[in-house]
Amino acid sequence: MKQLLFETKYWEVYLVPDQKYLGRSLVILKRDCEHLSEISKEESEDFFEIVKKTEGLFKEKFNATMFNWTCLMNNAYKKANSEKPQVHWHCRPRYEERVEFEGKTFLDPNFAHHYLRGKENEKNVSDEFLQKMIDFLNE
Repeated sequence: MKQLLFETKYWEVYLVPDQKYLGRSLVILKRDCEHLSEISKEESEDFFEIVKKTEGLFKEKFNATMFNWTCLMNNAYKKANSEKPQVHWHCRPRYEERVEFEGKTFLDPNFAHHYLRGKENEKNVSDEFLQKMIDFLNE
């Protein structure tokens, strides 16, 4: 289950269980909004403050090298899915070097290439692990 890392007036930032890329996060707009083109100027400016804060946290705490940000929303449009589309962003910190946290080692074998996708590439962690990350990031 995703866990709240921090929030702003317009957005919520969650850590997600799949930590294949340590710090993988989801940034969700707080109001109903189906299309990126429909976000307000204030929401857009707030989002870029989140980008600065999020990237700063993962650079400082885990030495992230770069970041992949995506706003795909494909799953909401699959025929079998009943989710209403909601503007959100995925953040995947990328690491040139291995990272260790709470006894787990995180490697980025595709560094400087597209991130790995698919269930076979997931590295799910416990809610307790996510909470320890949140505590560490907010120190």
